[in-house]
Amino acid sequence: MPDLLLRGMLAGVVAGALAIGFASVFGEPAIERAIAFEERTAVSDEQAASHGHPVTEADAASTVARSVQRTVGLAAGMIGLGIAFGGIFAVLYAFARGRLGSMSDRGTALTVAVLAFVALYLVPFLKYPANPPAAGAAGTIQARTVAYLVMLLLSVLTTMGAVILQRRLVRGRGGWDASLIAAGGFGMAFAMGALLMPSFAEVPAGFPADVLWRFRIASVGTQLVLWLGIGLAFGMLTERAARADR
Repeated sequence: MPDLLLRGMLAGVVAGALAIGFASVFGEPAIERAIAFEERTAVSDEQAASHGHPVTEADAASTVARSVQRTVGLAAGMIGLGIAFGGIFAVLYAFARGRLGSMSDRGTALTVAVLAFVALYLVPFLKYPANPPAAGAAGTIQARTVAYLVMLLLSVLTTMGAVILQRRLVRGRGGWDASLIAAGGFGMAFAMGALLMPSFAEVPAGFPADVLWRFRIASVGTQLVLWLGIGLAFGMLTERAARADR
């Protein structure tokens, strides 16, 4: 297990570097445009209080230079996230190895990476998508955080349940039928959870729709690059280790 953890963290460093490049190219332009919108519509705290304007998340956050955010901050955040996710991935891989049929090390690693991306990011994102600067109210941060964590827990539990259900049905019904039934159960559980969870409509009037769209697509893409990078790098390292052992 220590070898798997080290391998996962190394894969996380590689994946984090790839995610930095993706976020820099596709995510930062949308953030810059969102900040420009905020600056054009910003008012002082006194004016906001007197005219009833809502306080945005950016107003509540401490100001950090953009040159630091998009360089050192982005690099430190992505590498740190990659290392943490790599450790989580190693634990998931150790649990899944040998339980996904006759898959190779790389196939198992890639499957685990895709499932982790879906459960830990994509499903919660569908209910609570990421917002760029100037597209959220500070007064609902706590409520949104709690709701997101509940959605994340629901996503993880339903994903685990779908995988277990698929493995139990595969012998009697075959791979395709078992997978379709498990996917259908997962979709129904997610839909019910999403309907029961509260919604937050906080994008201000006049906010550029293309900026919001590009930011959210870049957010999904960055996480996808991160998880796929971990899966591919981990699979390659694991196969090399297995060949060395042989």
